[in-house]
Amino acid sequence: MAASPRSDKPFLSDIQTIRKRARAHMERGAVTDSYTLDRATVLKLLNEALATEIVCVLRYKAHYYLASGINAKSVAAEFLEHAAEEQSHADRIAERITQLDGQPNFSPDGLSGRSHSEFVVPEDLASMIEENLVAERIAIDSYREIINYVGDRDTTTKRLLEEILAVEEEHAEDMKTLMENFGQKGEPAKPGSAGGKKK
Repeated sequence: MAASPRSDKPFLSDIQTIRKRARAHMERGAVTDSYTLDRATVLKLLNEALATEIVCVLRYKAHYYLASGINAKSVAAEFLEHAAEEQSHADRIAERITQLDGQPNFSPDGLSGRSHSEFVVPEDLASMIEENLVAERIAIDSYREIINYVGDRDTTTKRLLEEILAVEEEHAEDMKTLMENFGQKGEPAKPGSAGGKKK
């Protein structure tokens, strides 16, 4: 009787070895000995991504509340939708950080320094759209670099970041379309004087 083809391709690790490894360092949760990336570097990159998403939420929210002018209603609605999606990204990244036995850094101290994008609130609607497009382009490049670093050595983080990247690319296209439409309408809008404008 011919040997089963399965016997020619043994499982990567003996099941007893896998069970033994699983019981070691249980306090590390999902992080097992087979995790070969520098975890400290991955956590640092993820916390920078978290800060970037939080700053994006704050920027979109500020733009939403300060937007005014003829075309402001539809543009502000886009800002609010993006703010909610960026918040969802932040939540998912924070969850992944805890899965990797790290601590999500939500501290407001140094938030802008950890973020790859900036918190800029211009005085006119067209510039708000432009700032959001710039921020989305920064996020796209940042996520691509992190994905390249992680590669296939952390497929869960890679898949998460690829999903977020796809949404950031949609956001960039949305802002590009708004900017093009806005230019055609010649919107002269300025936000009202209420609410401080920050850079």
